[in-house]
Amino acid sequence: MQIASNVFVVTGAGSGIGREVAKELLRRGGRVAGVDVHEGALEETKALAHAGDRMSLHALDITDRAAVERLPQEVVDVHGRVDGLAHIAGIIQPFVTIDELSIEQIEKVMNVNFWGTVYLDKAFIPLLRQRPQASLLNVSSMGALVPVPGQGAYGASKAAVKLLTETLYAELADTTIDVTVVFPGGVGTNIAENSGVDVSSMSSGKAPQVTAADVAGRLIVDAIEDGTPRLLIGKDAKSLDKLSRVAPTRAITTVANKMKALLG
Repeated sequence: MQIASNVFVVTGAGSGIGREVAKELLRRGGRVAGVDVHEGALEETKALAHAGDRMSLHALDITDRAAVERLPQEVVDVHGRVDGLAHIAGIIQPFVTIDELSIEQIEKVMNVNFWGTVYLDKAFIPLLRQRPQASLLNVSSMGALVPVPGQGAYGASKAAVKLLTETLYAELADTTIDVTVVFPGGVGTNIAENSGVDVSSMSSGKAPQVTAADVAGRLIVDAIEDGTPRLLIGKDAKSLDKLSRVAPTRAITTVANKMKALLG
């Protein structure tokens, strides 16, 4: 779909991939309603993008269902319409096994990553249906393709996002809404810090190669523009996707062995 002059809601727009997606949409002439739990971070994104009145700021917690349900009208009040939703916001969990992870921590991850996605998709689909061309994009994870020991709850939440988005792709196939699910591999962001996860004690070693956040942002906006149903970001995500199809058990053990070395 066309980016220029259209209005896109971007969650997680205060940092990382969300910030880069917002900046890229603005660079291509779009208008952005930036959503993040941190208002100061949104202001930084707006300043970096030199967005002026083409970017509105909406500070809210995506697990607050009532706040999310008010958001569409707030965006319409500023921009007049909504043409796309790019839902990027998400958190990881502490790097521990499921039996060491508290129920409260699991619920937090599911509430942000899965229920936040449900709330946003359901809030905006009615508006997107009204547009002659629209886009709905949700970010899943490479961790939804193959289980990652130490990130089991995170992977489960992103697997739920994967299936939810693929279901929406099927259910909205006869509408004007393009549906996209994104599977990033390792991307250079501050997601651990934003998630409140301390990774300083993890075993050091050769750092894995990651995709730069601005590259991931460009690829996501390309997918919105092209109506791409499925986007894999990074060689790691692409190789794991292939391995999980050809040799699923080998894919599981390969990742498990790498995590043993990383976690120590």
